[in-house]
Amino acid sequence: MSNQSDELPGTLRDDDSPRFQAPWQAQAFAMAVALHERGLFTWSEWTRALAGQIAKAQVTGDAGLDDNYYHCWLSALETLIAAKGASSEKELLDYQRAWGRAAARTSHGQPIELQREDFES
Repeated sequence: MSNQSDELPGTLRDDDSPRFQAPWQAQAFAMAVALHERGLFTWSEWTRALAGQIAKAQVTGDAGLDDNYYHCWLSALETLIAAKGASSEKELLDYQRAWGRAAARTSHGQPIELQREDFES
């Protein structure tokens, strides 16, 4: 049975576990939890960053559950990583572009692997 989580607003749940529609959503979730556990940011900082991204999405009409929610989750994570100096916005953008290039050349169902040439403009 699916219900809304009080602990993580906007997250759909099945029984006691979060429900993800795609693997990247679970991975973004896991990265945020792992970085919090390693002390990169407090949970209060996390909730403020996530709330800020959701507010931005609501202004443009893009906020909602599931996929859009996890896009907010990922944007909040990227914002905190850059703000805390764990990476720069430029480095995150370079990796995003490289990932896009690697994904474009990878057959469906195969693992995406970054290669040096993926980072070349």
